[in-house]
Amino acid sequence: MIDDFRHKGLRRKMVEFLREQKDISDANVLNAMMVVPRHLFLDSSFLDFAYQDQAFPIGSNQTISSVYTVAFQTELLNVQEKDKILEIGTGSGYQTAVLLELGAEVYSIERHQSLYKKAQLLLNSLHYSCNLFYSDGYLGLQNHAPFDKILVTCGAVDIPPMLLQQLKKGGKMVIPVGFKTQIMTVIYKDFEGNLTKKEYENFRFVPFLRDKS
Repeated sequence: MIDDFRHKGLRRKMVEFLREQKDISDANVLNAMMVVPRHLFLDSSFLDFAYQDQAFPIGSNQTISSVYTVAFQTELLNVQEKDKILEIGTGSGYQTAVLLELGAEVYSIERHQSLYKKAQLLLNSLHYSCNLFYSDGYLGLQNHAPFDKILVTCGAVDIPPMLLQQLKKGGKMVIPVGFKTQIMTVIYKDFEGNLTKKEYENFRFVPFLRDKS
């Protein structure tokens, strides 16, 4: 797998775009996205466009999110080193790799077996150590809960109650909520278990579906 000076130059331009035009200010997020070779998480036909701010198909009717979406969700999550994070929707594994670069302990669920296998091989080949599961994201991972943070990378019509149960007291969930378009929503659970939420801008994600495929 090739990650040459050209790719690194394109990543540098991507990071400058996120900082200067999209107001992403978290230096740790920008540094992580500078390190992760996004082009390796895309089919070869998209290699020339990998660092543009676009979503691209990755198979199984799924997409890799645009670079701004990845940066914005990650910044909202406020990842701290050693955070135990549940990711719903591994997809290509790109967002997973960004979380790992930030020093998180990641548990990621993918419902499409072909994507699960592909992401597992790629992340292993890039020497990322993570916990991937071929499972129903709606159910979370009760046996590994609670989680400091939960990140959902697909559009949910409502907030799955089992995920809320698995969120640690004092934890945070970032989830896009809505039907045709989604509002990026941050759910906070205080130390008494009370929930509050804050809503941000609109996005468009593939739907959060039940069961495995």
